[in-house]
Amino acid sequence: MSPELHFLLALAVRMAITAAFVVSASMITERSGPVIGALVATLPVSAGPTYIFLALDHDSAFIAQGALAGLPVNAVTIYMGLTYVLLAQRHSALVSCSAAVLVWVALAFVLRQFDWSLTGGILANIVTFAICVPVMQRYRHVKMPPIARRWYDAPLRASLVATLVAVVVTLSGRVGPVISGTIALFPIVFTSMMLILHPRIGGPPTAAVIANGAWGLMGFGLAIAVLHVAALRFGSAAGLSLALLTCIAWNLGLWWNSRRKAVR
Repeated sequence: MSPELHFLLALAVRMAITAAFVVSASMITERSGPVIGALVATLPVSAGPTYIFLALDHDSAFIAQGALAGLPVNAVTIYMGLTYVLLAQRHSALVSCSAAVLVWVALAFVLRQFDWSLTGGILANIVTFAICVPVMQRYRHVKMPPIARRWYDAPLRASLVATLVAVVVTLSGRVGPVISGTIALFPIVFTSMMLILHPRIGGPPTAAVIANGAWGLMGFGLAIAVLHVAALRFGSAAGLSLALLTCIAWNLGLWWNSRRKAVR
């Protein structure tokens, strides 16, 4: 088998695996309501497989540097979510989602102009959460109506995430860990939910899922910081495992807290 064919087959398998993760998580999100759905959506169902594939091609220093670059990008995702939540109350899916994505791209580009330290990335997340979470709080409690799926739902999600994986894996050796880490954290799950749910159930219920996701993104940011530190000290495999455990433990804590409040 030629090297080119081997690369294409490996890439196709990676794209298919990641797409399957994202499509499954998105369907669970739709059936679980805004709170549980947001917790599922903020698990690393897109970034996790992408980082695993990067780890297969690069050393632990590459993964650690990519995670460090991705830490402030997690804060950018919060601003993207805030933009969508505010616009979705009165505007169409196209306007709301397009504006949110533009905010993400613009802020990610600005962040690329700085060399971020671990402390700086953590502070960026803390400040962002302190600003955005209270604003989104009022939009969290909206019931999600029944959802009728369309034939193009799964193909749309699969194509979005497969494209992301293809771009990151193919270009990672050329663009380096910083840009790879930034692109890997593009919020594919949130974007697909905006595009699919908003036209079907309306802006406010879809915005409720995104608003609830802010709490999950706190844990995701913590997991990125754990990945950076652990990959440097213990290697990529240990770093990725600890980061995943951090995400799961954080979201389980959020779920337990929501159940406790519901019982009260």
